[in-house]
Amino acid sequence: MQDIPKCTIMHFLDQAKIYVSSGAGGPGAVSFRREKFIQYGGPDGGNGGKGGDIIFRAVEGLNTLIDFRYTQHLRAPRGRGGAGRNRTGAGGEDLVIKVPVGTQVLSEDKEHVLLDFTREGQEVVFLEGGIGGRGNASYKSSTNRAPRQHQPGEPGEEAAVWLRLKLIADAGLVGLPNAGKSTFINFVSNSKAKVGAYPFTTIHPQLGVVHHQGREFVLADIPGLIDGAAEGAGIGDRFLGHIERCKVLLHLIDATGDDPVQAWQTVTKELEQYGGGLADKPQILALNKADLLDDELMESIADDLRAAGAVDVLPLSGATGKGMDAVLDRLLEAVGRYSSIEEKDQSAGDSNSQGGEEEKADWSPL
Repeated sequence: MQDIPKCTIMHFLDQAKIYVSSGAGGPGAVSFRREKFIQYGGPDGGNGGKGGDIIFRAVEGLNTLIDFRYTQHLRAPRGRGGAGRNRTGAGGEDLVIKVPVGTQVLSEDKEHVLLDFTREGQEVVFLEGGIGGRGNASYKSSTNRAPRQHQPGEPGEEAAVWLRLKLIADAGLVGLPNAGKSTFINFVSNSKAKVGAYPFTTIHPQLGVVHHQGREFVLADIPGLIDGAAEGAGIGDRFLGHIERCKVLLHLIDATGDDPVQAWQTVTKELEQYGGGLADKPQILALNKADLLDDELMESIADDLRAAGAVDVLPLSGATGKGMDAVLDRLLEAVGRYSSIEEKDQSAGDSNSQGGEEEKADWSPL
């Protein structure tokens, strides 16, 4: 057997509520020119500076929203006030909020997706800073030679939003509780995911980079699904969004269970009912715990699954590593095939863009 693939597991927070506000504009100044030998100087109060914007930017290297658990209120600086000699106040510095690729910005009621960041470098001005107020110099007219009017700066904008992270992973790991997903993760990684002979030993999603045969791919593991998960039963429904963007699904089935075919059908039904294209993704079935059954019985179970409609069925033992290379080889093949299709689609999209300008984002606010 080849070298055991290594994987770095990263725990993360996948949703957080934050309060953001752009900076208010600075007030305009009331000032009059005062110089030696000039008895009646005119108004020279400058305008206030613009307040800072709130900008969201997707960056590489982040895989969690944990920072927003401790920093929930984010405010951009206000603009500085105007000054004499027609000096405009300095604008407030924009506040750039860095989020992981895969982050969605939702309305406070979670009913609307306002922004969706799917590629590194995407950014958008979410809230604009207030415009600076006018100074008294701008009010000078033929009938009002010494105006004392001025404007306060416009207030900034405020919003309460939810950030929701959907993993950007190549492969997603799904299955019923106690299907052996944690054992599988422990084998392909140096992590110590909790393992137990009872359901829901995994209660948080995990993201890992698996190295195999000189290549690597990102694997997302979510808590086990149960019947009715798409409607909120159990804990897996909240995390189904993390595998929406996966290129292929690895479905682990407990070969020692009472009815492996029913187990496959249950998870497949939940994927269909959840939507998001999950049911249409390529799916590799791995009959786990092959070390506990003889080869003849494993092949019989695989035949039953194929008769029920399953296509790609492979034996696997997450405990001993039996069949591991074949499963990882198949995952690499599926990920590579999907990536090639994506590259072609991306190239076609770039050739259709006008003016040769670089596209910054593929989202649009609702």
